[in-house]
Amino acid sequence: MTLADLLPTLRQLPESEKLELIRLLAANLCNGMNISPFEPFKTYFLPTPYNAFGAGAVLMQAMSTAESLEQ
Repeated sequence: MTLADLLPTLRQLPESEKLELIRLLAANLCNGMNISPFEPFKTYFLPTPYNAFGAGAVLMQAMSTAESLEQ
């Protein structure tokens, strides 16, 4: 069965079932590609700009340089 055969039937599905199909296909794709999805209740490190004072200084310098070039 090809995608062209499936599309008319898939278009008739309610939105909730289309979303479930998307979820199932994405999970199947992740499993096939050996990609590890996020695990529930696990803490992941995510770097943020908080307490990155050097980055703020660089941004302020870039902004002042851009302002001086506009004038």
